[in-house]
Amino acid sequence: MTKKNRDYQICTNCVMDTTDPDIVFDENCVCDHCHDFENNVKAHWHTDERGRQELETIVNQVKLAGQGKEFDCLLGISGGVDSSYMLHQAVKEFGLRPLVFHVDGGWNSELAVHNINVMINKLGVDLYTEVINWEEMRDFQHAFFKSGVPHIDIPQDHSFIATLYRFAEKYKIKYILNGGNFSTECVQYPMEWFYYGTDMKHIKDIIHRFGTVRMETYPFSSIFNHKIYLRYFRGVKVVKPLNYIPYVKAEAMALLEKEYDWKAYPQKHFESRFTKFYEGYWLPERFGYDTRRVQYSSLILTGQMTRAEAIEKLKNPAYEPAAIKDEFNYIATKLGITPDELQHYFILPKKFYWDYKNQQNIFRLGAMFLHLFGVEKVKKRDK
Repeated sequence: MTKKNRDYQICTNCVMDTTDPDIVFDENCVCDHCHDFENNVKAHWHTDERGRQELETIVNQVKLAGQGKEFDCLLGISGGVDSSYMLHQAVKEFGLRPLVFHVDGGWNSELAVHNINVMINKLGVDLYTEVINWEEMRDFQHAFFKSGVPHIDIPQDHSFIATLYRFAEKYKIKYILNGGNFSTECVQYPMEWFYYGTDMKHIKDIIHRFGTVRMETYPFSSIFNHKIYLRYFRGVKVVKPLNYIPYVKAEAMALLEKEYDWKAYPQKHFESRFTKFYEGYWLPERFGYDTRRVQYSSLILTGQMTRAEAIEKLKNPAYEPAAIKDEFNYIATKLGITPDELQHYFILPKKFYWDYKNQQNIFRLGAMFLHLFGVEKVKKRDK
C-alpha cells in the first residue's frame, strides 16, 4: 500500500489538513471530518433534557444491577480531565458507587498521580491500581520503536483496555463507565496515525519480529473478546456518561480545580510521560502528524475554540524545545536503551500498519455488521 503525494490543503472550517492522507474536501474546501460531525454525530447527540433523561434511565439500570454489591460499576481513571470529570459526575450528580480503576503502565506523570489522589480522597471512593509488569511493557514498547510505525503507544493503550475488561469479567461488574465523548473527541484520528489498538494479528507480528521477552503476564485482549464475548455473552456494558450532558472542557477543568485542587495538563493525553513525548514530539517531528489538529478541530466543531485560536496555537510546537533533550534522555533511560539508540529509531525508514500483518478488513466488516443490525453507528473510517 502506498500513499500518493498531494498538494497541501487545510480545511476552511476546522484545522484538519492533508497530513491526514485520506482527507477529502468539498467544493468549499470543507473537509469530510466536518461533514461527518454534522451528518453522523450532531444529529444523534443530545445533551439537553432528552439526553439527561436517557442517562438517568441508564443510571437506574446501573444501580439496579449493583444492588447488594459493594460497587455498582467500574470506572477507569487516568488523571486526565475527561475521566476525572466523569468520576465527579458519577458520584456527586448521579449517586453511583464506582470502583475506580487505574492501570499503571510505568509512565505516570507526577501531575497524574496528584490528580488521581485528590479526586479519590475528596470523593471517598476506593481505588484499585493494576501495575503492568515493567519488563514486558518495556520490551513491548521497544519492539514498536524497532518496527518503525507511528502508533508506538499501542502497548500502553492496549494494557489499559485489556486490564479494565478483564477486571470487569473477573469481578462480575456489568457496567464500565468510559470518559470517551463527542464534545472533545468528535473528530477521529486518521488510521495512518493511530492504528487499531486491539488488532492482535498486528500486535503479535511486531512482537514476533522485534520482541525479546516472553509476554507471560501482559493482559492481551482481542476486539472479539470485548466487543462480542463480554458484551453479548457476559453482559458487560460500556457507558459514556459525558455524551448525555453538557460537557465544556474549560468549565469542567475550572470545576475540578476549584473543588479538588486538580491541576491542568499542557495538552490532552499528557498525563502519561510516554504519551507526552510520543504525541508532543515523536509523531510531529518524525511523521509530521500533530495530534492537536484533531483535538482542536473537535473543540472548534463543538464551539469551544475558534479556528483562529487553533491556528495561533499550532504555530508553536507541542513540546518545549528547551526541554526536549532531557525528555529524550528520560525516555531512552526508562526503556533501558541509549539516547543514540533512540535517535536511531527516529531516523529509521518509516513503516505503517500495512507493512505488517493486520486484520483491518475484518475490523471494517465487523463495524459494518454491527451497523447493519443497529448496534453501532458507523462513522467515516470507523475504528
